[in-house]
Amino acid sequence: MAAAPGRLSRLKPRFNVPPEVESSMVRVLAITLVALLVGASSALAVKTAAAETPAPAGELTLEKDIRPILRAHCFDCHGAGAEMKGDLDLRLRRLMLEGGDSGAAIAPGKPQESLLLARIREGEMPPGDAKLSAEELATLERWIASGAKTARPEPEELGQGLGVTLEERAFWSFQPIDRPEIPAFDNEARVRTPIDALLLAEMRKKHQQLNFSADADRATLLRRAYLDLLGLPPTPQQVDAFLNDTSDGAYERLLDELLKSPHYGERWGRHWLDVAGYADSEGQTTADAVRSYAYKYRDYVIRSLNADKPFDQFIQEQLAGDEMTPPARRNLTPDQIEKLVATGFLRMAADGTGAGANNEEGRNKVVGDTLKIVSTSLLGLSVGCAQCHDHRYDPILQTDYFALRAIFEPAINPKQWLEPSQRRVSLYTDADRKQAAEIEAEAAVVLAERAKKQAELMQAALKKELAAFEEPLRGQLLAAYKTPAGKRTAEQKQLLKENPSVNISAGNLYQYDEKSRAVLGKFDKRVGKIRAKKPLEDFVRSLWEPTGNTPPTHLFHRGDYRQPKEEIAPAGLTVTAPPNQRHLIPANNADLPTTGRRTDFAHWLTSGRHPLVARVLVNRFWMHHFGRALVETPSEFGRLGQKPTHPQLLDYLADESTAGV
Repeated sequence: MAAAPGRLSRLKPRFNVPPEVESSMVRVLAITLVALLVGASSALAVKTAAAETPAPAGELTLEKDIRPILRAHCFDCHGAGAEMKGDLDLRLRRLMLEGGDSGAAIAPGKPQESLLLARIREGEMPPGDAKLSAEELATLERWIASGAKTARPEPEELGQGLGVTLEERAFWSFQPIDRPEIPAFDNEARVRTPIDALLLAEMRKKHQQLNFSADADRATLLRRAYLDLLGLPPTPQQVDAFLNDTSDGAYERLLDELLKSPHYGERWGRHWLDVAGYADSEGQTTADAVRSYAYKYRDYVIRSLNADKPFDQFIQEQLAGDEMTPPARRNLTPDQIEKLVATGFLRMAADGTGAGANNEEGRNKVVGDTLKIVSTSLLGLSVGCAQCHDHRYDPILQTDYFALRAIFEPAINPKQWLEPSQRRVSLYTDADRKQAAEIEAEAAVVLAERAKKQAELMQAALKKELAAFEEPLRGQLLAAYKTPAGKRTAEQKQLLKENPSVNISAGNLYQYDEKSRAVLGKFDKRVGKIRAKKPLEDFVRSLWEPTGNTPPTHLFHRGDYRQPKEEIAPAGLTVTAPPNQRHLIPANNADLPTTGRRTDFAHWLTSGRHPLVARVLVNRFWMHHFGRALVETPSEFGRLGQKPTHPQLLDYLADESTAGV
């Protein structure tokens, strides 16, 4: 179909791609997503065999079957930390056999003699209320009974922590995106796009007779398009115009018009703002201070969608827009201002440090909440669970969490903290400052005249008051009044206290001279008129790295900021790259005035090689188009989340979104 250049691509979270690739992405991720509104309801209602299914019967191994149980319940005390309670390490089979203070933990082939099972059955392990389920206990018992086998020879040495195993890397969301082969169907199947083919293939796995619902009538199609893209129903006039347009391409022209509407960005911007945790107040404390300039980030998101900004650029600007602008942040161009506004994404965490919570706890909470927003929105992972120890369910190490923190900490470091009011960037240019200074100099002349007149009025009022006193008291009061407050003797202070009528000040002058307020008010009006000529000083709520040495990031023992331990270097999550190819981030980029850590991280996320980002984004777009996501836990792609109902479709969309990167 014919499409307005660069418009339909708004329907997808696209990365910057060359024109020859763009046309394919527009066709698949834009046209078909809307075209599916015609009659894909039956396809979406069917879950596939990719949903949770029992593991096939077979030989149990430590790595595949037992480690996830131990990770969830036991490793906090017996593997994740440097100290092992009871001197018992459960990370390897041979370490279980070595045992701890109470002896061997397991007896292969003899579950009834295994101390680990006994302690679990007796409720002693794990401590607390979270116990193993009956199914988990049965699995552990069967593994010991079958000889407590491993999948491969165990390493001779282990580092600190749990590491990441091959089995953990094999989890679907950590695998590289795999573009599926598109199944073929005959013409009767009404397959119009690759997405149709992938949907129908999953349906046919359930039953060979399943097919798509009938195409929607034109009135229904019109209403779906309006509500989906704009969030607004069509007017009666718009309904009539579309129903009466029987020419070829009427539906395609309708979509083009809807995508040109400013309401498109307003509708779809809300989805991203929800993910970013957008709020117009700081939260965290009962003061709940207003974020006067937060609205600019909201408007940035809307503008970006309406301008069809490539999604890689959209992400990079929000994570590191300040590193794309001059460090002086003076005489900013509109494009530079836009990039600074974009970093409002990293300012959306609740921040009460300007309203009573400016302490180590409050600052560290802001840092933690910021990392939570970044990880759930872009990675679809709850990395915060690894702040105190290695993650209980996903292969996210505690060192990984603090490596992620090290990426952002140069800009939001509790040791070099800036309160919300200090994180504003003035949009004054040098010319504005010069003009403002000239106007202030003009106002200062009038203010000097006002001060002189006020002094005269106060002197006249004082003279009138002192006339009521006899000498020598009159002279004593005058001397005490003229003596600066800090230099008055005790006798002078007592004298003025006993005779308050002579304590004339600028604040109470009107009580002695009723006309003084009007006289001085004329000067104030003159000053107001002069200052009204000053250029309005506007601000941006932004994030940037303070100048000076970048403080090191330390791992916190049990997540306690009061117990810093070893220094941690910035890096990506271990599991998001192949073994021994973890994405390491230089501590300082010599080509940038800042550390460049967030820029490097943003490029890694949008490189097309990251296994999570594209999947997370296209899943959100699908969810908001159809009301139901392919992964029904859009912010949780780990083991605690749901598996994709249509894994091949998800990977197809993710691959399309990164084509050409």
